[in-house]
Amino acid sequence: MDQALHQLATRASLPAPDERRALLLRRRDAKMARSPHAYVRGNTAQYYDWLHSLPGQRLPRGPAIWICGDCHVGNLGPVADAAGKVHLELRDFDQATIGNPTHDLIRLGLSLATAARGSSLPGVVTAHMLQHMLLGYQRAFFPGHEGLVAKPAVVKQALRNAQRRSWKMLARERAVDLDETIPLGKNFWPLSDAERAAIDQLLADPAILERIAGAANGDAPARAKVLDAAYWVKGCSSLGLLRYAVLVDFNGVRRLIDIKEAVAATSPRYPRISMPRDNAKRVVEGASHLSPSLGQRMVARRFMERGVFLRQLMPQDLKLEIEQLGIDDAVRTASHLAYVVGRAHASQMDPGARADWLQALMAQPGKGHTTPDWLWNSVVQLVASHEAGYLEHCRKFALAD
Repeated sequence: MDQALHQLATRASLPAPDERRALLLRRRDAKMARSPHAYVRGNTAQYYDWLHSLPGQRLPRGPAIWICGDCHVGNLGPVADAAGKVHLELRDFDQATIGNPTHDLIRLGLSLATAARGSSLPGVVTAHMLQHMLLGYQRAFFPGHEGLVAKPAVVKQALRNAQRRSWKMLARERAVDLDETIPLGKNFWPLSDAERAAIDQLLADPAILERIAGAANGDAPARAKVLDAAYWVKGCSSLGLLRYAVLVDFNGVRRLIDIKEAVAATSPRYPRISMPRDNAKRVVEGASHLSPSLGQRMVARRFMERGVFLRQLMPQDLKLEIEQLGIDDAVRTASHLAYVVGRAHASQMDPGARADWLQALMAQPGKGHTTPDWLWNSVVQLVASHEAGYLEHCRKFALAD
């Protein structure tokens, strides 16, 4: 009885579905005000605005391949394949598009440079990071050299942590009781009756179960029983979009399903290129090309007249957290993360396209160093733009209090 009364009191204190948006946007602004690196991660649209407004910049034009579109450090991390083996891969594809791979490189360089500044590393370390970032990216274009790519300490630790994780650990981390409910609170808010009915209808589709459950559990169940569901307050730039956590029973096994709204990408796409017009299908296809381990357990659907994509959450799927970089590990981290991005890009190119792209990357060598001017100048100017943008964001956030 006491527990039921507590749940009713909690529900009454949380926002109703029609009250969410203002609170979510406020939370997004607060997250972006935490640090310059958090601001970079949550500011994809302005990244592209600033990138294309840089004076005198001519970026290499790469082949038409799927790119992440939002290739910052936090969008890489351990991902489990169908057999449960863990790899470091790209893990977020909301901005995926068929476009210029240069955009992923510069976005990663900006993220690494901002992380270096947040770790109070000397500027010369940032210069070496960008140099080795490009070398790591290029190394991915020569198959058979995987064993020569040294994993930095932060990556080794992330992979070890992911491999050890269990479903119970995932549930505890998400504050979910796998036997019963998703407790409402800071991160989980109540649904409307229409949302709950739409979720039940969505997960009654056996094709969805075959895709997101069969890949992990061998045989997909005939039907999933939805035990509980809640609006999920998660992410940064995506706060304000539809996002749901769903606790389901797959033939007696409890699992968590993530449902997320897909909207138009801000990342530039190449013109006259065939690509799904439906944003959810675009996200899933991008994931299938860039991170097959994740893409093979995602599915796109229509939900309440919007495009959404679904995936089963796996314990091994983690975000790469880089709060502090040491001097010794910074260069290795830059090289390895770029190698992961390069591997995702190179897998979409034939040998001729690979050779042409590598040649184009080094067409504008820097003066006195091997980092091309287009990469160095873009990152330096973007760091300055984002520093100014971050301080202005913090000023507006403080004045709004």
